Amino acid sequence: MDFRGSEQTAQSAEPRTADALPASAMAAIKVVIVGGFGVGKTTLVGAVSEIRPLTTEETMTQAGVGIDDLSGISTKTSTTVAMDFGRISINKELVLYLFGTPGQERFWFLWRGLFEGALGAVVMVDTRRLEVSFDVIGRLEERGVPFVVAVNTFPDAPQYPVEELRAALDLPDRVPIVPCDARHRTSSRDVLLTLMRYLQSLATTQEAS
Repeated sequence: MDFRGSEQTAQSAEPRTADALPASAMAAIKVVIVGGFGVGKTTLVGAVSEIRPLTTEETMTQAGVGIDDLSGISTKTSTTVAMDFGRISINKELVLYLFGTPGQERFWFLWRGLFEGALGAVVMVDTRRLEVSFDVIGRLEERGVPFVVAVNTFPDAPQYPVEELRAALDLPDRVPIVPCDARHRTSSRDVLLTLMRYLQSLATTQEAS
């Protein structure tokens, strides 16, 4: 695998004044962006981040042939090998730190560290390849991490009613499922706002009980 891209990223990732944390920030929440290979995690982090995102994308090589499933995404030429990182201020006081996870199963050993301290997650889903989301959702459920599902609206992807998707993914009624165009900041931000409202509702329910 060619790591020259990482060197170039590191060289260009010097701190900028625009990347400084707002002085008014009072609380920070760690959120993980998860999903199968090629569902749009890096795209979402890049679209919504208010700072220059950190990415660890590398050009795909022959080493992945026969290992990485490119069904439905044959035009994909790069992949995340460690994580993506970005930040977004929900308001003047609340900041979200976004950690995008690698999608291929061979990099899942990195998930343990990325999930430490995370209060919630966004599961990115591609309706052309729903099956790549099953293990991801299972891992979140095992860890007890609350999550919402963002259905990335690829141009050639079939559209299904929410209840059909809920049944296919075997999700309880309480888990939000929202459409998303990961290329657009507003759409990606709305997904994160949905997650924040969901976490708040869970906290309210726990307090009431």
